[in-house]
Amino acid sequence: MGLASLLQSSFIAAIIARMASKSNKDGAAAVNKKAYRNFELIEKFEAGLQLLGTEVKSLRAGRADLNGSYARIRNDECWLVGASITQYAQASICNHEPLRDRKLLLHKAQIRKITVKLEQRGFTLVPLRIYFNDRGLAKTELALARGKRKYDKRQTITERDRKRDTDRAMKKYRR
Repeated sequence: MGLASLLQSSFIAAIIARMASKSNKDGAAAVNKKAYRNFELIEKFEAGLQLLGTEVKSLRAGRADLNGSYARIRNDECWLVGASITQYAQASICNHEPLRDRKLLLHKAQIRKITVKLEQRGFTLVPLRIYFNDRGLAKTELALARGKRKYDKRQTITERDRKRDTDRAMKKYRR
């Protein structure tokens, strides 16, 4: 009986841990939807985030906003600027500042590669999403991006409409 109850309690604990780790469908705590619309994404990078405890709890609750944020390289270090992580409600006076700059953890070789690209005209380093990986660490997906012009956006919309129309037409013949 001791072994059965031990297995049952460990099974229940695993289910609870699994449920607690799911913040939303794709595991993202924050997504920058406008980045996909306003920028042409050239190359993607994954970076760690240096956070305070209350920031982690706020991210797990899904209280972050990446709209208008960007990444910048200062003194051979990468920083996330303009990202808002709301203060944690249950924290007392030991709360964090919502709009502070947060250090992004990248390898030196990656930083050098990004620096060379950013020196070229028209490139920007844009955060796409903040998420928790399998080990429970906060990560940021960054992209080297070039801003789209108005006619580029129109062209993307017409291509999407054309694809949708062809898919509808093909659906009739697949039946």
